[in-house]
Amino acid sequence: MEAIGHAGTCLGILANDGVLLAAERRNIHKLLDEVFFSEKIYKLNEDMACSVAGITSDANVLTNELRLIAQRYLLQYQEPIPCEQLVTALCDIKQAYTQFGGKRPFGVSLLYIGWDKHYGFQLYQSDPSGNYGGWKATCIGNNSAAAVSMLKQDYKEGEMTLKSALALAIKVLNKTMDVSK
Repeated sequence: MEAIGHAGTCLGILANDGVLLAAERRNIHKLLDEVFFSEKIYKLNEDMACSVAGITSDANVLTNELRLIAQRYLLQYQEPIPCEQLVTALCDIKQAYTQFGGKRPFGVSLLYIGWDKHYGFQLYQSDPSGNYGGWKATCIGNNSAAAVSMLKQDYKEGEMTLKSALALAIKVLNKTMDVSK
């Protein structure tokens, strides 16, 4: 949980005409080569993407697993996996790691965005325990409590377009980013 709190801020906002995912790419180490700096947002399939906050190696393992689950479903059923079903499948794996002896939980929280024919645009968040939930707007990473507070004040349900969601995301990231590092 500590690694997630120190990670760059990631936020998601559900709009009427789409879902916005924004992330702060932060390099806190002066000696780290920017060329090999890892991404914060991953494409999972044609209709889904996710953003990660936490231990990068755990995030890479989990995003690869998400892609594998989505491809298996596509191969078996000849249609894209519903968003919540993909989130549930990964969270079952994350939850299992919390109770096996000799294994540590994954140190990463994820924001998932996507679209499916059943529920349209969706935004989910999961934590290291495997707990997940659907959101209209949420944030993970550094200063997430302050960001969520701003989102609560400024999110206008039913009036959000992608353009207004982008303006809100920029405002929230601008206020919550720690530029001293």
